[in-house]
Amino acid sequence: MKAKSLPMLLAIAAAAACTGPQPKPGFAAALPPPPPAAPKLADGAIFNAGGGYAPLYTGHRARAVGDPVTITLTENISSTKTAGSKTGRSGSFGITPPATGPLSFINPSSLNASGTSSFKGDGNANQSSTLTGELSVTIVEVRSNGTALIRGEKRLLLSQGEEWVQVTGIIRLADIDADNRISSSRVADAHIEYSGNGAVGRASREGWLSRFFSAVSPF
Repeated sequence: MKAKSLPMLLAIAAAAACTGPQPKPGFAAALPPPPPAAPKLADGAIFNAGGGYAPLYTGHRARAVGDPVTITLTENISSTKTAGSKTGRSGSFGITPPATGPLSFINPSSLNASGTSSFKGDGNANQSSTLTGELSVTIVEVRSNGTALIRGEKRLLLSQGEEWVQVTGIIRLADIDADNRISSSRVADAHIEYSGNGAVGRASREGWLSRFFSAVSPF
């Protein structure tokens, strides 16, 4: 019995020596395995279809995910609307009774009627908004048609509150100049938000009780 168990013990010891010590549990052991490599598309000597959009000359212009781009805010929007309406209407009605007969006692002026109506309305609306400045964002997605999705924000902590500017949208990589700048007027589907909070912001807003009476007031 002992002779048969000896070869088995030797085999177990040899297997343990080959495998080596096991890694201790920790940060390295908890890392997930790396994702499998994507299959490489067939390409030629120069053109690579898997690279997506690639201009003839790039230099130091932003073109990849994570590259910063400076957005020059040049928003200046104004609108004016004027409306007017005027109507008028008049009419009259009269009957002359016979001079003789049973209806001769009726006064002719009592059977006359007339009416007039008029309306006039005017309306004017003016609105203007201006936003200037600069904000650096990053490219978060590059698309095969030469466009890219950008997103970024800037937060300022001032002595009387906090202000922030957020910009997101779609740009053309060809519109980026040599200084990695692009105007906000060339951002498609642009979402620009400028807001703030603090003592100055609260002072410029209407109080909650005043807003309540404004909402329920019929006038």
